[in-house]
Amino acid sequence: MSAAKKPTIPTGLPEEMPRAGNAFTKGLGLLIVKMLGWRLEGEFPPEKKVMVALAPHTSNWDFIVAMPFIMALCLKASWLMKKEAFFFPFKNLFKALGGIPTDRSAAGGMAKQVANQFRQNEKMWVAITPEGTRKKTDKWKNGFLRIAYAADVPVLLIAWDFPSKRVVVDSLYRPTGDRDIDMREIQKRFHKYQGRNPQNQTDFDEAA
Repeated sequence: MSAAKKPTIPTGLPEEMPRAGNAFTKGLGLLIVKMLGWRLEGEFPPEKKVMVALAPHTSNWDFIVAMPFIMALCLKASWLMKKEAFFFPFKNLFKALGGIPTDRSAAGGMAKQVANQFRQNEKMWVAITPEGTRKKTDKWKNGFLRIAYAADVPVLLIAWDFPSKRVVVDSLYRPTGDRDIDMREIQKRFHKYQGRNPQNQTDFDEAA
């Protein structure tokens, strides 16, 4: 007897997740996910506030794959964008889609600004790609950790694995406060996943 086929989207999502969308966007997202032939694996944690680290980020296809999953889950995922982009008529649209305007010249930097956003919202999941680029880099940016420290929130690790066509909710990591230790441990957990362009992935041994 063959093993039961794994569902495209896990069931039993936690109530703590910030939600958005409706039945139409959920159905459309699920349809696109099935057409692409991808599936989501792992369990989401019952956390109201998390910093989401998405990796390995090696292609524009990462977001083409991620967006229908977000729609199918009715997940409200927040993301960072420079404040200058929030102008009429796009300002309200970007905010409705989860955009957070940031001012890199402001006192305290981006980490303080996003931490304030966390404090102002009952539920908030902010997503960042630690590489900061689709090209190969020998060092990840530590902004997501600085935000997690400032907001006192855990880091949820979610990976793209293109060979198996999976988006994997890997684990929830609670930072120690030691940036070197935290970065090494997080990179180690991503080591088993492969992006669409693996030649662009960071060499974790060199970056640690």
